[in-house]
Amino acid sequence: MKILNLYSGIGGNRMLWGDEHDITAVELDIPIAHAYKRFFPMDRVIIGNAHDYLAEHYHEYDFIWSSPPCTTHSVINVANKISPYKDNKKQIENGGGMVPRYPDMSLYQEIIFLGSNFKGKWCVENTFAYYEPLIKPNVFANHWFWCNFLIPHIETDGRFHDSKIGDLIKRKGFDKFDLSGLDKRKVLRNCVEPEVGKHILDYVVNPIQVQKKLL
Repeated sequence: MKILNLYSGIGGNRMLWGDEHDITAVELDIPIAHAYKRFFPMDRVIIGNAHDYLAEHYHEYDFIWSSPPCTTHSVINVANKISPYKDNKKQIENGGGMVPRYPDMSLYQEIIFLGSNFKGKWCVENTFAYYEPLIKPNVFANHWFWCNFLIPHIETDGRFHDSKIGDLIKRKGFDKFDLSGLDKRKVLRNCVEPEVGKHILDYVVNPIQVQKKLL
């Protein structure tokens, strides 16, 4: 199977996919892309704009996974909202705050594009947003998933944002890899849980067998 892994990060969703598939990963951040290649040397890694790559190459693949940047959609935009019209230096120094901003609509562009044009199976993943979703997602594993096939619910332990770096490294399967030179907390928290990535790909490859396992 030819798989396109967009906005790949260091490869949390890909961790348990194995090496039997022909996988292309697209990542814009150069150090992160190089780390992904170290972790998954069998994959083809492209350093570039995943949104543009999708539009040009979608027809070359059997399954497409996309995890567009979530920061402009996340609940942190309202939980830590600050005014752009006052001195915010102290608040930012004390832990942050977010000036109101437009959500990046490439998320919905990709959902609509894939749903209208791609003949294979696809999955777009993002965090819970601060607004009602414009297109209804599947909801599980503390994330939103849009796809053109049924994904059975999967339970996770829900410890995404509370874990220490060491716990994240072990739980997400990166304990055997060198993460030096990266913002460990950021790249690990941006990873989809590996068992969720495997659960979804298993259902793409063999949905009947996965259904039997869940019964």
